[in-house]
Amino acid sequence: MSVDFRISKDNPKGFTNFVYLIWDHLSLPEPTPVQVDICDFLQNGGSRTVIEAFRGVGKSYLTCAFVAWVLLNDHEHKIMVISASKQRADDFSTFVQRLMMEVPILGHLVASSEQRWSKISFDVGPSQASGSPSVKSVGITGQLTGSRANLIVLDDVEVPNNSMTVLMRERLAEAVKEADAVLSPNGRIMYLGTPQTEQSLYNTLTDRGYLMRIWPARYPSLEKARDSYGDRLAPMIQKGITEVSIGQSTDPKRFTNEDLTERELSYGRSGFAMQFQLDTSLSDADKYPLKLADLIVMPIDRDKAAQKPMYGHSRPLNDLPNVGLRGDRFFAPEALEGSYEDFTGSVLAIDPSGRGADETSYAVVKMLNGFLYVPACGGISGGYEESALTELANIAKDHKVNYVLVESNFGDGMFSELLKPYLRRIYPVSLEEVRHSQQKEVRIIDTLEPIMNQHRLIIDPKVIQGDYDSVQGLPPEKAAQYMLTYQMTHITALRGALKHDDRLDALAMAVAYWTEQMASDVDEQMQALAAERLQHDLENFINSQTKSSLTWT
Repeated sequence: MSVDFRISKDNPKGFTNFVYLIWDHLSLPEPTPVQVDICDFLQNGGSRTVIEAFRGVGKSYLTCAFVAWVLLNDHEHKIMVISASKQRADDFSTFVQRLMMEVPILGHLVASSEQRWSKISFDVGPSQASGSPSVKSVGITGQLTGSRANLIVLDDVEVPNNSMTVLMRERLAEAVKEADAVLSPNGRIMYLGTPQTEQSLYNTLTDRGYLMRIWPARYPSLEKARDSYGDRLAPMIQKGITEVSIGQSTDPKRFTNEDLTERELSYGRSGFAMQFQLDTSLSDADKYPLKLADLIVMPIDRDKAAQKPMYGHSRPLNDLPNVGLRGDRFFAPEALEGSYEDFTGSVLAIDPSGRGADETSYAVVKMLNGFLYVPACGGISGGYEESALTELANIAKDHKVNYVLVESNFGDGMFSELLKPYLRRIYPVSLEEVRHSQQKEVRIIDTLEPIMNQHRLIIDPKVIQGDYDSVQGLPPEKAAQYMLTYQMTHITALRGALKHDDRLDALAMAVAYWTEQMASDVDEQMQALAAERLQHDLENFINSQTKSSLTWT
């Protein structure tokens, strides 16, 4: 068989030709259109690329063949393979070795007895002596430094076990940066993988100049292609979207529609969306239970509120800073029913700062008719200084709170004792300490989710804007983490899901105080109040008539 598989600007299909030859030798079916498209991207994608393709398409096999093809054309090329586990990286290099030993045109690449030849690192026969092997396999937590590479392949470095929490994802993001330290000038880095979360490492790489291509197992709708994939969707998939093709297999030679249906039933809807459609929106809808869209956003008076704000989706507030997940947004109420009445009560919850970088956070929550109103929520640096204690006492005064709640888990009540003199001087009010034993993330979600799902949590737009403005002095990569709305929309039930959760914790404490009151029915309270007023008016009328009768007599 005569094929041209040289690396050349005039031979853009050199690697594709090579894959046809290798697949034929391995007695595999001819490469499918999706595999051919991936081959083209592997060869011509550029110096920084990300490949996301549905599970089972063979992206790792294709990349193993790509490594062999590169070494066939350039014996002095140095390649490093990095995976989440050392075993997976070793399996990658082992397959490359097998190709060299079994495919005749690659036979001369097998190392001589004087060269390295192990699954951990090996040389190709014609290469010159070098401190760096031709191919080296490393686990992401292993020693990346110590050798140089012209091509670095990061194959499935993100897995559930290293990306479940914010801290894990931050550690992974720092670990992969080491790849740039060992990359030779004019070298190339390519990622292969499947995203595990909305905050996937792969999704952040485009901000660092990487070119991403996504090949889902089924053709998405035009709306989904636009909203979930954007310009990251492989052009061949984008061009193939028609009214007839939507929902059909993008690679029927690999997976038929029936096969995909069976896998969807086996994986579950969210699992299939992530592993085969490379779309985490369904997964995140379940994983992140608190949504900005469940809030009612409106200005809040200090003393009164309407009896019943009506929730709806017809009045989006697009001018407010939004750090929620994709597609989430704020909404104003549809209408306000009933008369304006005095709040039933108001509480100030405080979560004191710890010894680390946490801030002292606070939230004011007022209650009326089963609705909870948030006119103030934020954070204060530190918390034990006179200025911070004075500010908290003034917040209590400004909002006429009836109780102050303080998280006592840290410091055994020391913060409460420090705050009391300031409250006595500025605004005498009852102070209670709250101690928690339940896992924080679960407690916060269990407290806020039912209230938000019923659209009974109302927040002032000044709180949202102030929340955003308060973190603008921080580095961009840290600023959002301190925001209430970011913490609200990114919390999960996993321990350590958020690096900072102080403002959200303070809000949950204040909401929990009113939980017993939330069981009351809003309409019943309105009817009861109306009946009470009618009775009062009747009594006044009777009394006035009685006085008139006595006067006439």
